[in-house]
Amino acid sequence: MPELIDRRALLAGTGAALLASGAGLAQQPWPQGRQVKLVVPFTPGGATDVLGRLAADKLSQSWGNVVVVENRPGAGSNIGIEAVAKAEPNGDTLLIASVGLATNRYLYAKVNYDPVRDLAPITMVALVPNLLVVRNDLPVQNVAELVAYAKANPGKLTYASSGVGTSLHLSGELFQKLTGTKMVHVPYRGSSQAIQDLMGGRVDLIFDNITSALPQAKGGAIRGLGVTTAKRAPTAPEYPPIGETVPGFDVSSWFALFAPAKTPQAIIDKIQADTKAGLADPALRAKMDALAAEPGGWTPAELAAFLQAELKKWGDLIQEAGIKAE
Repeated sequence: MPELIDRRALLAGTGAALLASGAGLAQQPWPQGRQVKLVVPFTPGGATDVLGRLAADKLSQSWGNVVVVENRPGAGSNIGIEAVAKAEPNGDTLLIASVGLATNRYLYAKVNYDPVRDLAPITMVALVPNLLVVRNDLPVQNVAELVAYAKANPGKLTYASSGVGTSLHLSGELFQKLTGTKMVHVPYRGSSQAIQDLMGGRVDLIFDNITSALPQAKGGAIRGLGVTTAKRAPTAPEYPPIGETVPGFDVSSWFALFAPAKTPQAIIDKIQADTKAGLADPALRAKMDALAAEPGGWTPAELAAFLQAELKKWGDLIQEAGIKAE
């Protein structure tokens, strides 16, 4: 009889130990034992994808488990954004978004998410300036001369972009609004052909991503006049901010992390802190310098305020200009 009691006690003790072990596993701190997915709402190879993968790699190293990058392109990034907005708010699905998060609600007749209500801001990954470049035979040497030339020749200058509603397009629209000038927009499907046509003299200017325009400008194929950000770019300090000549002009291509709304604040704070730490790594800094990208690491509150400002700035401009996505 004592042997039976001892066996029962042993089984009971083992069961209790197993239950305790299971409870411990269930209560592991996030993200241990979880597969985290970072949604990139564009095709592979672009700036959003490259910067997203750099961030995912650093977080993977920090957490000891792989952050999987999933490209969900389409509808000007709306498909990928919507997928994250509707995902479970448990930290397992993240988004790297760009300016489309602030502009698409105004460009498209309908979007199935609210950028403020349905997403929780985490942190800025990077900001990248655009570079205003002109064809070499355009008779202007600086931004002031370009403004004067545009005013003297209303509707004659053409400016290219990588598509309707892109930061390249909106840079041109904001420039016209703030300078009181009128130019003709020529949208392309990507900026590479636009740069080729600029070098060939078929368009007059473009506010292109600095990573693609800078080598051509430094090589003398086109002429750089200024950067679109409020301060000079460390990788191209020779180009002054357009805002020094055109007050109020400040445009960045930005890339930031978001999670579904109602994601626990502790998870949001951990991702922000770990991303900020990763962005301070010298090896990552070197890679971002090569992209002319300024590292972020902002707090969620700072990113939330920035998004609100972007929504206001671009919403007003898009509605005033009557811009619609193609």
